[in-house]
Amino acid sequence: MKNNQQNQEPLLPRTGNYRKLYTYQKAEAIYDITYYFCKNYLQRGDRTVDQMVQAARSGKQNIVEGSAASATSKETEIKLVNVAKASMHELLIDYEDYLRTRNHRQWEDRSVELMKMRELGRKHNDSAFYMQLVKTRPPETIANMAICLIKQNDYMLFKQLQSLSEDFLKNGGMRERMTRMRLDRRK
Repeated sequence: MKNNQQNQEPLLPRTGNYRKLYTYQKAEAIYDITYYFCKNYLQRGDRTVDQMVQAARSGKQNIVEGSAASATSKETEIKLVNVAKASMHELLIDYEDYLRTRNHRQWEDRSVELMKMRELGRKHNDSAFYMQLVKTRPPETIANMAICLIKQNDYMLFKQLQSLSEDFLKNGGMRERMTRMRLDRRK
């Protein structure tokens, strides 16, 4: 009996290593780029500054919070990852608005710049890498870079939500695990 209890799954599985999630790493880079962009290229007191920084922060922090909650509530994890995704959409629109209202070009699909940025986005998630780039680029290029990274992260968050949903459907949540463990122990 004692050996059987040692081989059981833990009631609270080890979760929450959000720093290894590509979605978190990319969100952190997006936050750092956004903070730099707003500080250097938007006017102090402009409400958009607070909105953009907060949307970028919310995207990053909700991934952290969802990951931390995953041990006890898969539903909460899914909801918070979806909030992160929605926050990134809000930020995306702000960057698009910046380009449009200042008559700057948004990189078109298949443009050389967009294709190169997509390739960089596939290879790098490290914020320090992107910060070296943005410090040498004009604001319209930084906005386009951020748009590309946000769209890539949006896709990754979509895939993460699909995976979380499939895992929930397959394994259930905390209550199902507790019931399974209780029934197993009675056997």
